[in-house]
Amino acid sequence: MTEAIVAPRPKPKSARRRAREFAVQGTYQWLMTRDTVNNIDLFIHNSTSYFNKCDEALYRGILFGVIKDAGALTKALEPHVERPLEEVSIVEMAILYTGAFEIISMPETPYPVIINESIELAKTFGGSDGHRFVNGVLDKLAALVRADEFAAAAAKRR
Repeated sequence: MTEAIVAPRPKPKSARRRAREFAVQGTYQWLMTRDTVNNIDLFIHNSTSYFNKCDEALYRGILFGVIKDAGALTKALEPHVERPLEEVSIVEMAILYTGAFEIISMPETPYPVIINESIELAKTFGGSDGHRFVNGVLDKLAALVRADEFAAAAAKRR
C-alpha cells in the first residue's frame, strides 16, 4: 500500500497581511485608473467575500494615506530607485508606495515587519526578482527615515 503525499497546508493569512494585500490592490487600481479613493475603497470592499477577515483600519489607513500623500511618497522613494519611477512596474510601485507609507507614517510597526510584508507581497504579486528590488528600496528608505531604529537593529546583529 502506498501512502498519499499530502502538501502542507499554507499558513492562514493574518488580518494585517490581508489588509496590506487589499491596500496594494487598491493602490494598483489607483495607479491604473486615478479613480477616487472612495470608489476604489468601495470596489475593494465589495469585490471579495473575505474582506471582513482583514484589519480594515490598517487597510483604510494605508490606502487613504498613500493616495493622499502620493507626492511626498514619490519624493521619498525617488533617491533610492536607480531608474526613473516611470520604468518601475505598476505592481512594484504599488508595493513601494504602501511600504513607504507604513515606514514613514506608522512608526508603531517595526520597519523589519513592514519590509518583510512588502517582500512577501512582491513575491505574490510582482515579477520574479521584484522582491529583491522592493527590499533594497525600502531598506534604504528605512535607514534614512528610521535612523535610530535602523541603528539599533544593526547593533543587535553585531
